[in-house]
Amino acid sequence: MRSVRVLLVGVLLAAVLLSSCRDPRAEANIAEAMMQVGTEMSALRQDYAVLQNQVDSLRGVVARQDTLLAHLAAGANVPLPPK
Repeated sequence: MRSVRVLLVGVLLAAVLLSSCRDPRAEANIAEAMMQVGTEMSALRQDYAVLQNQVDSLRGVVARQDTLLAHLAAGANVPLPPK
């Protein structure tokens, strides 16, 4: 009776140990996916920085054009509509 109990505990312990082992390929796939996510996030940050630079540049162009139009309107004595 005691040997059956010891054998049963041994089998249960072995089953728990085997079921808790992870597949190395799955771990490698997860690690690779995380690396790709990091790379994509870095690329998105760079794209965002480029877009922000372009928006800032366009704001400068619009400000210069507004100033130019205001000077031309003042020189031609033409009233500008309110903003």
